[in-house]
Amino acid sequence: MASVSPGADKGDYPWWLVALALIALALAGVIVANDLYRQVFSIVLKGLWVTIFVTLVAFLLATLLGLAIALMALSESKVLRQIARFYTEVIRGVPVLVLLFYIAFVGAPALVAVINVAISPLVSAGVMEPMLVRDLSLMWRAIIALMIGYSAFIAEVFRAGIQSVDKGQVEAAKALGLSRVQRFRLVVFPQAIRVILPPLGNDFVAMVKDSSLVSVLGVADITQMGKVYASGSFRFFETYSIVAYVYLILTIGLSLALRALERRLRRGAHP
Repeated sequence: MASVSPGADKGDYPWWLVALALIALALAGVIVANDLYRQVFSIVLKGLWVTIFVTLVAFLLATLLGLAIALMALSESKVLRQIARFYTEVIRGVPVLVLLFYIAFVGAPALVAVINVAISPLVSAGVMEPMLVRDLSLMWRAIIALMIGYSAFIAEVFRAGIQSVDKGQVEAAKALGLSRVQRFRLVVFPQAIRVILPPLGNDFVAMVKDSSLVSVLGVADITQMGKVYASGSFRFFETYSIVAYVYLILTIGLSLALRALERRLRRGAHP
């Protein structure tokens, strides 16, 4: 569930939000008025679209893969359940940073080798050129690593949400003659989504922050742009203050939007 500050349900006025808004406005004023901060902000902002692209694509792919793993974990097949369990336990046990390095420098060459074996008849016929490791950009290697790393956690979110649906409703849908796909689409998923969305939203906010790890591969995101500027100008305080400011604006804005969505879902569930 999305984190809620103590007393939030008692109607407490969100003074913390007012304080954050005032601080954000004050920092925005400093950025506008100060040439150095304005220069740092403009440079860091060049990595914003890379951060957004990496986060959105990686999270979409992780959600699809996580849903597939969750369905395998709930399958009647013992083999599929064991494969899903093996996947989630192994991936959740590896730090995202380690996974980034592993996918970038071990997984990517292995994937390229497999692709070259698959297309070898076409290469021999002169129809295609063999694929090189450098053809798979570092940004896409980072996206694949984030996808794999988060899919294991998202799979558990989907599994818990699906299992929260009352089994009696599933049995009733089965008695009505609905197929497995129809039961999932019409009965299970519409109810499970209310349980799934809050933690799924939290994972999305977490991925926005973890996307900064792609800078270790040289991907030109917000953190990397700040790192390059700071290493050349030695303006570490100003640079990383701006980097932190941009991430806070992104994550707090997303958290507020997710809380509003959660409240709407609760009202929809209890008219």
